[in-house]
Amino acid sequence: MLNTFAGIFVILHGLVHLWYVVLSYQVVEFQPDMGWTGKSWLFSAFLQESSVRSLAGILFIIAAILFIISGIGIITNAGWLSSVILISSIFSSIILILFWDGSMAMIVQKGIIGVIINLVLIAIYAL
Repeated sequence: MLNTFAGIFVILHGLVHLWYVVLSYQVVEFQPDMGWTGKSWLFSAFLQESSVRSLAGILFIIAAILFIISGIGIITNAGWLSSVILISSIFSSIILILFWDGSMAMIVQKGIIGVIINLVLIAIYAL
């Protein structure tokens, strides 16, 4: 039962990454309280905003898929689970940090909770 709950939680954590995809591809009109602005402290200096958004969209789709696979691995108690969840968590944390806009304003909406969840998953599954 605990594996099912944990697996569903990880799958939902992965699906949250799709919000960045929605923002990346401007599926909804951006509002300031939505979080990510489409800018990156690193990439915006040398890429056009449309390129930053496209790259982010692709990478966040990959992160979502990795977490969905991880959640299924938790539910099924798969032998490969630790490796995939570590890859998922590290990959997600890296892209959240790389695509952070550099502003501390609305840091929760910009993914700090996601990074904390990733760190907890790393701590749990790296042991």
